[in-house]
Amino acid sequence: MALKRNLRNFFIWIISIWLVSVFSNLNFHEKPADDIPTPPPPAYIDVTIVAVGDLISHQDVQSAARYAENGWASLWEEITPLFKSADLAMANLETPIAPNTGKPGIPFCFNASNDLAQALKETGVGLVFTANNHAYDQNVKGVAETLEHLDASGVKYTGSGLNRGAAESPIIIELRGGVKVAVLARTDIFNNNLNQRDDRPWVAALDIYSDERAVKEIRQQADAVIIGVHWGNEYHIRPSQRQREIAARLIAAGADAIVGHHPHVLQPFEWVESGGRKGAVAFSLGNFLSNQDRMYKPASDAPEGGDSRDGGAMIITLRKDQEGVKLLDARVEPLWTDNNWAAHNSGNDAKRVVRVLKTTPGQRGAEMEDLLALRRKHALERLYGD
Repeated sequence: MALKRNLRNFFIWIISIWLVSVFSNLNFHEKPADDIPTPPPPAYIDVTIVAVGDLISHQDVQSAARYAENGWASLWEEITPLFKSADLAMANLETPIAPNTGKPGIPFCFNASNDLAQALKETGVGLVFTANNHAYDQNVKGVAETLEHLDASGVKYTGSGLNRGAAESPIIIELRGGVKVAVLARTDIFNNNLNQRDDRPWVAALDIYSDERAVKEIRQQADAVIIGVHWGNEYHIRPSQRQREIAARLIAAGADAIVGHHPHVLQPFEWVESGGRKGAVAFSLGNFLSNQDRMYKPASDAPEGGDSRDGGAMIITLRKDQEGVKLLDARVEPLWTDNNWAAHNSGNDAKRVVRVLKTTPGQRGAEMEDLLALRRKHALERLYGD
């Protein structure tokens, strides 16, 4: 019995050695980290830029911000997800932010509280255009203080600066995937032009000859060029011949998109071909946030009575692939400014409410949904024609 047991153990030992030898030759060892193949890069990257129109600090707008739960941010909280989903979100800041050096805002001469800049940053607005006809509402010191608050909040700006060179220089922002976008801003209108010394605060004025050169130069340093232009005639729903001529020349010079503002109503969105190039032009995105057309009564007034409460978000898509970066698409999405002026004035609502809404269907009650559907249809006709 002992002999059989010893023979059995011997054969088990022999088989174990054989199995170890076999499996050791199969090379089950993990590959070194350097040998692990890296996944191929994506075939393309799409980068999204969003731009909206005039943000105006009318007195009732500021009152709505003071009493809103989250201050200024509450006034466009429906739009915040759009801003935050974009690689870059921009707005036309049509107000100084100069509470320390300026006077309280009055009609046609604006001033905003310094928490506006922080609200812009927190809600995803990374850049503002500061070249417009209200930039000097609080004089030269107001321009400087506005830029201080924007700097402190981390909001970039273009169109004004502490000197002429800074105001007129484009800003280049590197977005996801290394896409470099140059942004500059100009105004064709001044309420009070205080541009006097090149070494003092300055607001960039539109000069098509020098601006063509600026666009051509920056085109060599960036993958895409966007210019915000404050131009046109207030409350005109069609662009002027001057707007069209300037747009064509800027596109030919190298601009990919033009973000227009100042008329306070929507003007058409068009693809403009000029100089062998094609660019997207929103002649006017209307008001993003304001107290205009507060007395509009949708049940009895013609749709035109609410034109200054229609706004637009221009959505620009750039695609980066093996061939480089190109303007893939652009469109304008209608927005609407809800305003409770009538109910507040009659005593039914204690607080002023001014807020920007999307016009796509939501859960806001049948009356509001019907109004937004009406305004969306009207805005799309303004933007794209009947």
